[in-house]
Formats: sequence, structure tokens, C-alpha cells
Amino acid sequence: MVAARYQTTSFGKLKRFGLEFANPTGLAAGFDKNGSVADSLCALGFGFVEVGTVTSEPQSGNAKPRLFRLPADRAVINRMGFNNCGAKQMVENVRRHRPDCVLGVNIGKARAVAIEQAIPDYLSTFETVYDVADYIAVNVSSPNTPNLRVMQRGEILDELVGALQQRNIDLARDRSHAPKPLLVKIAPDLEEIELESIIDVAERRSVAGIIATNTTVRRGGLQTPTERVRSLGEGGLSGAPLRDRSDEIISFIHRASKGHLPIIGVGGVFTAEDAWRKICAGASLIQLYTGLIYEGPGLAKRINVGLFHILKREGFASLDDAIGCKVK
Repeated sequence: MVAARYQTTSFGKLKRFGLEFANPTGLAAGFDKNGSVADSLCALGFGFVEVGTVTSEPQSGNAKPRLFRLPADRAVINRMGFNNCGAKQMVENVRRHRPDCVLGVNIGKARAVAIEQAIPDYLSTFETVYDVADYIAVNVSSPNTPNLRVMQRGEILDELVGALQQRNIDLARDRSHAPKPLLVKIAPDLEEIELESIIDVAERRSVAGIIATNTTVRRGGLQTPTERVRSLGEGGLSGAPLRDRSDEIISFIHRASKGHLPIIGVGGVFTAEDAWRKICAGASLIQLYTGLIYEGPGLAKRINVGLFHILKREGFASLDDAIGCKVK
């Protein structure tokens, strides 16, 4: 893997699920849905960029308006609905705008496809994006595609991941290389028993890592007036209010997997201290999106510089040594 040219400090070689990352800060899926500006985003200082969510066929997404800021909470509500150009066009876009960093591709179920046909649909998208992706993330946790979150249930998730991993093995064999890292992105609204089931599937099916977490459907504890929040309607909430819950889930997964399951921590990352909390909870990489909206294009570089100084301040020789250091 080629290291990114645009670096502000050195973390050494960060090796995660067979890939090498120049720094631990990534851009979460949802910003570059069509893979059309991945190279420019990498130039902002990100160690990896995750494009998508992309579906098997183009789709327009949910009706507008569908994206709302909550400035008092440093949060965003969205119900975009996987609006994207379709997997084939996204692949063409990525080939024209290949980033100089690790590239993840996030795949989801097409809205028009029934849950009963979800696995063939995921497999179709997986095959289409396979050759351009450094890793592939399976989105089973967006609240904005009807019934999608049922794909997180143990038996259903096991069948889906099993089918994807078999296709992964077959495609890798045809290309004479190792299978691509397959990650699963989960919701923050899961109970512990549901998390345990997901961890069990991930370990049995050799999932490369968990992305924790997607947006939440909960609305508790917001500073924005309740009537205003209610008037915005349904959608996933992201940003600062998600920070603590995301950290809790990261910590739970780290404990339950005994630190063996890599975690990409996402949710409420606005500063280097926010990123540090996720690393201390058990994340080996972090992602952000809403933070970029509120903090601007220099955020990734500021977080990387800040993390480097925090490591020195806390007496850690490397980022790897700090992962999960606050988990009891």
C-alpha cells in the first residue's frame, strides 16, 4: 500500500487487517458517495477514505429535504437513503480519482430489493467494487433504508457474511491474491446481547473488523428544542451527541473480543482528544464526517498532530500500545 504524500507527522507503519495506513484518521462513508473526489479528500490529510454507501444500481435516495444541522448540539440528522450513482459508475469514478491512501468501499442494499433478496444484491455490488477496494465495508445499520437493520440479527448476518466471504475467497483465488478485508458497520442502538451475537459472527466468519458506529435513531439529551427536533422527522443523528455511546460500544467490543477484533471508531470525533478517547476504548483506527462539517477541511491534520502529541504526553511509544488502554 502506498503511503499518503500529505502527512503532517509520522505514526510509523500502522498495519491493520493486512493493510498499511499512514495515519489513523479516516473519512467515514457518506461524504463521497460516488467516489468522485476521493483523491482530493485524501489530500486533506486522511490516512484512509471510505466511499459510498453504494448500491447495485443507481438510486435517488429519499425525498428532500433530507439533511439537517443542529448547531446547538454540533450534530446532523440525515435520511439520505443511499443516494448514489450505482456500483459500476462509482468504480469508474474511483479509477479516475484514485486516492494516495487506503480506499474503503461501503456497500448497502438497494431500496427496491426485498430483504429476502438482500444477499444476492450485496453479492452483486461486492463483485462490482471488488477490484478497486482496499477493504469493503458492509453497511447493515443505516436507519434510512426500510428494514435494513434486521440484517444485523445473528442468523441473518451470519448468512450474509458467510456468502460474502465465500465470494471473497473465490474472487481472490481467481486473481492470485489474498481475500480483501471485509468489515461490518453496526448501529449504536444495539443491546449487549445483540452485540455479542455480531461479535460471534465476526469471529467465526473471519471478519476483518467492526466499524462502530453508524448514526442513531435516538434523540435523548439534545440542546435543540424538542419541537424543532420533532419537526425534522426521521433520520440518523450523528455528531457530538453520539460520542459517548460510540465509545461505550467500542469498549464493549474490545472487551468481548479480548482485543482481537479490530475496530474503526466513529461518532462524535471533533478533536484529537475525541479520537484519543476512542483509541483508549479499543479503536485501532478512527473515522469522522460530521466533525468535518463543523470544524472544516483542516480537521484531519489537526487530529493527527494532536494525537501524536498526546501519545508523547501519555508516555506511549506507539499508537498500537495505546489501543484499549482505558478498558477495564
